[in-house]
Amino acid sequence: MSVSVDISWKSLNKHHEELCGDKVEVLKTADSDIVILADGMGSGVKANILATLTSKILGTMFLEGASIEACVETVAKTLPVCKVREVAYATFSILQIFHNGEAYLVEFDNPDCVFVRDKALVRYPYKERIIEGKKIREYRFQVQLNDCFVLMSDGVIYAGVGELLNFGWTWEDMANYTLRCTKETLSASRLAAMLSQACYELYGEKPGDDTTVAVVRVISRRTVNIFTGPPTNKEDDERVIRDFMKQEGKKVVCGGTSANIVSRVLKKEIVTSVNYADPSVPPTATIDGMDLVTEGVLTIGKALSLLKRYENDDFDEAFFDELDADNGAAKLARLIIEECTDLNLFVGKAMNTAHQNSNLPFDLSVRMNLVDQLKDCAEHMGKKVRVKYY
Repeated sequence: MSVSVDISWKSLNKHHEELCGDKVEVLKTADSDIVILADGMGSGVKANILATLTSKILGTMFLEGASIEACVETVAKTLPVCKVREVAYATFSILQIFHNGEAYLVEFDNPDCVFVRDKALVRYPYKERIIEGKKIREYRFQVQLNDCFVLMSDGVIYAGVGELLNFGWTWEDMANYTLRCTKETLSASRLAAMLSQACYELYGEKPGDDTTVAVVRVISRRTVNIFTGPPTNKEDDERVIRDFMKQEGKKVVCGGTSANIVSRVLKKEIVTSVNYADPSVPPTATIDGMDLVTEGVLTIGKALSLLKRYENDDFDEAFFDELDADNGAAKLARLIIEECTDLNLFVGKAMNTAHQNSNLPFDLSVRMNLVDQLKDCAEHMGKKVRVKYY
């Protein structure tokens, strides 16, 4: 089987600190995805430098095909040991998932990874090894669809110390909460937001330590196809619809003219929605066989602003309330964030007659610009994007 992964993380900085002492690196190789979570000792600038160094060294060496022994040895020799506490300056967890389903987890002094499979917590049989005097835990295994992994820094299990609970919530509390949340959501980003929010609240909204969760979910590949804008030549209408319809996956049409072309070529009726929940977003419509039919430029623009917030890590539980809103822009953004590994864009380059009298290629330039932004944004989010112009 060929697996895909959905990866997301959230970090809370220690209260009053501008920089986070935890660092997450996500790397893609030709045949795998790698997530590294490093936790630098202490907090602030020093911790941030140590965590960044550790994650970069590990990431670079891993990509070069170095063994875990070589990686750990290099980190151990590069980062000095703290004189006072006699512990290394940074801890780390690495999870590598290959496209063929093989996986490798290695942990050094970070809390154990939470592993959820088939709606249950899995205690994995790791092997312990001593490398350069450091105790490393390793586990090699095969992943299954819907497996969920949560890597974390120790700030997660110190959450609540002295604030709401007398001695924090334990690793078991965190694992059980994760299990409860995975029953509600399949998306890594939603889960990361839920777990991070729980830690934030347990700390009384003043985190006593840098707190990071990195969520990895094993998913199947899912394609979303978007058709927007009429083709330059009217005789290409049938060709674009033929290309669009033969793709597997979800079908989305953005734009009134585009919807009319779909309706005409497929001989299917457009039914405009009377549900007008948000006056700032044009209403959607339905066409038999389409998963979503929206207005064009305004809706794509609004969806894009949600996608950009997500891309800039500006997502929390409130963000997902917006994403669940009953309007075309939120639905489009949600499809791309949560139900898409591959995005195919079918883009017509004709001028919209509605704007032709203004002497400016307004609609075309705006639409092309939005399509470019959408492509860049989706690629940044790790989606595989293909654009075809007509």
